[in-house]
Amino acid sequence: KKKKRLFDFKRVVDVCVSLIVLIFIYPWAYLIIGVLIKWKMPGKIIFTQWRTGKDGAHFLCYKFRTMLQSKEADSLQANDNDPRITPLGRLLRVTSLDELPQFYNVLRGEMSIVGPRPHMLLHTDYYSKLIPNYNLRLSVLPGITGWAQIHNLRGETHNADKMRQRVEHDLWYIRNWSMMLDMRIMFRTIKIMIQ
Repeated sequence: KKKKRLFDFKRVVDVCVSLIVLIFIYPWAYLIIGVLIKWKMPGKIIFTQWRTGKDGAHFLCYKFRTMLQSKEADSLQANDNDPRITPLGRLLRVTSLDELPQFYNVLRGEMSIVGPRPHMLLHTDYYSKLIPNYNLRLSVLPGITGWAQIHNLRGETHNADKMRQRVEHDLWYIRNWSMMLDMRIMFRTIKIMIQ
């Protein structure tokens, strides 16, 4: 019962923070970033992609578009020297501002602010067969940021070892979850964004 109350509180925090971001920060960010995206590249401002959520459910994940339109968007991960990433997109990725629209996913209950990052459907299918206990990370809502991300395990997973490390961090987070841990991850994420 105590853990359920804590999880309920986690949801309350998710909703409150998401509302603050979506009401006071997102409109300005959308206006400024949207104009810059339209100025630098054709296509939509918001990029959507199907990702794997809690219990294996599929949901549309939102991001500010950082790459040129490509047929490989749902199959090929972006890498550091990816020619599809625009200079503006690179800045958005480094600062994690491209993830800002995901607060809408949080408000909808598809994501949490803190949790394992949601993977592309193709990667979930591939790595679940390759890495033991991979699917245990699907027992909680995916997050905008997480324990793996603040330990520099973010971005492209170009080999199975890097994904194993990420999964190990995700499972450690799930086993050791607390609201204090979430707060620690959130503050660490903000610090990384500012640096």
